[in-house]
Amino acid sequence: MVLFGTIVNGLAIILGAWIGMSVKGFSRGMQETVMKAIGLSVFVLGLTMAFEGDEFLLLIFSLAIGAIIGERMNLEGKLNEFGNMLERRLNKQGHSTLAEGFVAATLLFVVGAMAIVGALDSGFRGDHSVLLTKSLLDGFSSIVFAATMGIGVMFSAVPVVLYQGAIALAASWIVTAVPEQQLNQLIDEITAVGGIMIMAIGLNLLGLEKIRVANLLPAILLAVLFSFASRSIGL
Repeated sequence: MVLFGTIVNGLAIILGAWIGMSVKGFSRGMQETVMKAIGLSVFVLGLTMAFEGDEFLLLIFSLAIGAIIGERMNLEGKLNEFGNMLERRLNKQGHSTLAEGFVAATLLFVVGAMAIVGALDSGFRGDHSVLLTKSLLDGFSSIVFAATMGIGVMFSAVPVVLYQGAIALAASWIVTAVPEQQLNQLIDEITAVGGIMIMAIGLNLLGLEKIRVANLLPAILLAVLFSFASRSIGL
């Protein structure tokens, strides 16, 4: 089922938000330990994905050139500016905490490499491991968010399901349109590039490094283009 990982992700957000509104007593130390544990798991998941690719040079070129493009476009900065703009407008217009919780949680759960890579992996390979890992992360985050911002966090599950579901369905359509041998190579390279990005997310969660992961997103598109190009010229 192509949408399995996406549906689980949405349900995890809803369940986490319900727990956050119902149960108190999540200490800062408890939150930090759980987030570190998830960070370690995310890093290991990314490491296993990174070894899927066969073309190491393609991986390097995709990430290096993708990082240059992402930095030039300042994707991470623009995403942060967008979130800050929404928060300012909400505060200025006096919106309730419901709206604030919805916007803040939606930005957290939708904007990021795991949402894109996970949905692509679900659509291409029927492998939901990335989205299931993301579900754990989002579920715990929604507990913390809902405890302070209320029920609006629960409604963020809707854009998450629509966004990730659309990507997964589009990827599953590509599976039927691209020749099998070329598709397998494409999937391997996308998975490897996505794995490096997920490793970066793990490092961020562990607090060991602050990597601007959103600025690496163009590497996914470049991996697709390079894969098609190398196949066309017989490399």
